[in-house]
Amino acid sequence: MVPLGRSVAGRPISAVELGNPRAGRRVLVVGCVHGDEPAGTAVADALAAGPGPAHADLWVVRSLNPDGMAAGTRGNAHGVDLNRNFPAGWRRIDAPGSVHYSGAKPLSEPESVYAARLVRRVRPTVGIWFHQHLAAVDGSEGPKEVERRFAADVGLPLRALTDHPGSATGWENTVARDSAFVVELPAGRLSPEAVRRYTEAVRRITGP
Repeated sequence: MVPLGRSVAGRPISAVELGNPRAGRRVLVVGCVHGDEPAGTAVADALAAGPGPAHADLWVVRSLNPDGMAAGTRGNAHGVDLNRNFPAGWRRIDAPGSVHYSGAKPLSEPESVYAARLVRRVRPTVGIWFHQHLAAVDGSEGPKEVERRFAADVGLPLRALTDHPGSATGWENTVARDSAFVVELPAGRLSPEAVRRYTEAVRRITGP
């Protein structure tokens, strides 16, 4: 367990590192960014339970937004949409109280800062950020062949979704070029079978 910091309300945020720290393939998985889209945490939990990959350095963040998860809200405890709070393309969106409020400035939120530090530390070759509820793999940015294979493995369509200003994946792709993409899970909880399917799809990315 690697502590990253604490949320606005003081909840711990951490990462789990598995596999081979010296591997050239570095994979980052973030289970939850919006607190009302928590299904990816089940995949993150399954990955964190191991086994670690032999040929990759795998980093797993269960939730970047534990306060939002506890409250069932999209934003963090400041009401900021963390997926509009990163530097790449950031612009002020809406006002406090809006579900898409971008914050007062890029990286104004501690949770975004922790994620940015981790991305700079790991420099992922692949970054998978789970969201809901569009049931698609976003092919608008990131590693195209990995996206196609992941979509086929999990049985979701590959679609070019909207690139939002200040998004985590958009910013990661400026730090680690063409590494990050979004997986939009279906609404609701994932079944145990679905958790296994998504977990195995990630593990195939970490394979030789």
